[in-house]
Amino acid sequence: MARRRMALPERRSPFILLCVLGGLAIFSTTMSKNPALPLFIRSLGVPEGTVGFIAAASTIVGIAVSLPAGILSDLYGRKRVLLASAVVFASAPFLYLLVHSPWQLVLVRIYHGLATAVLGPVALAVVADTFETKRGETMAWYSSATMVGRFVAPTIGGLLIVGQDFRWVYLGCGLAGVLTLLLAIRLPLTRQSTIRVATPVLRHGWQQLREEASYVVRQRGILTTSVAQAAQYFGFGFLEVYLPLRLVTAGLEPWQIGPLFTVLVLVAALSKPVMGRLADRWGRVALIVSGLISGAAALALLSMVQSYALLTLSTGLFGLGMAAVTVSTAAFVSDLAHRDAYGAALGILSSIMDVGHSAGPMVGGLLVGAFGYAPAFGSAAAILIVTAIVFLIVVRQR
Repeated sequence: MARRRMALPERRSPFILLCVLGGLAIFSTTMSKNPALPLFIRSLGVPEGTVGFIAAASTIVGIAVSLPAGILSDLYGRKRVLLASAVVFASAPFLYLLVHSPWQLVLVRIYHGLATAVLGPVALAVVADTFETKRGETMAWYSSATMVGRFVAPTIGGLLIVGQDFRWVYLGCGLAGVLTLLLAIRLPLTRQSTIRVATPVLRHGWQQLREEASYVVRQRGILTTSVAQAAQYFGFGFLEVYLPLRLVTAGLEPWQIGPLFTVLVLVAALSKPVMGRLADRWGRVALIVSGLISGAAALALLSMVQSYALLTLSTGLFGLGMAAVTVSTAAFVSDLAHRDAYGAALGILSSIMDVGHSAGPMVGGLLVGAFGYAPAFGSAAAILIVTAIVFLIVVRQR
């Protein structure tokens, strides 16, 4: 018993530091885009129907990067890959200060997207390495820590916008990114149990990378669960770009819009540990389905309601659904993967999630341009409902 008590602080200390690191990193990247990014893009003279394509540039990077990042962390250790991510968090925000045209902003968003594309799967793989039991609850605590950064960012970001001047927003993002890098350097991660490189030969490492990629793409349960999370992030990606534009058109100021996203993320952050505990006890599938349905209901409401109180309740409902889905999908994918491929499995989850996240603004832009805001919000809600039904059918068959 004494031995177990002595080992526990060693296990939890890096976890707590990882939570702080994740919170600062997500604070930085969220403030760079919410609510600043769509307003910044529009200030460059970009039409509303094209805003979503530029906003999605960073999430498109995750489609290609998250899976290799997860596999490389399996092969060469989590800390090296996390440090690479932290360097991008520390440097990318200052590049926004040099942007004067849309194409420059696209390049900066692509570079910035590397940071979150790497951090997401690798940080969750660290948690999966460390915690065999209560995995869903522990992943929820890490996710809640990142959500603290996510819910503070929109309000602070909205306050730092002065007319058409966005410099203070990105200076704040840069400060948080530098602190993220300092914490990553101090993160006391030791050898990961998933490191399997037997020789320093580079060819061997690439062979292992191909084997892990082949393994995860053959797992039907992992792919189906990843698509369910992608649908939820489709709704979120659509919401974070086109809700601010819809509300500005309706007469709201940026300082009023930011707190709505703060409510969304605050609800998600506070409910995630509870959702993780429920996922551990009652199973992942029910929470994923109910979360998708909640997100659809919220999107439908946001297409209709006008009062600020109802807008706040609707965004809170979306946050509740998002918590249920994201906690359950990460834990479910870890359960389905073998231990040597946690990074790969969580990487494919993150990659497919980014497909949905990037598709949200792009498809949303087409829908808004063609039909207007209300039909576009309703279409996004319908996608979540259909995904919930298909996911339930496929998982039950399996």
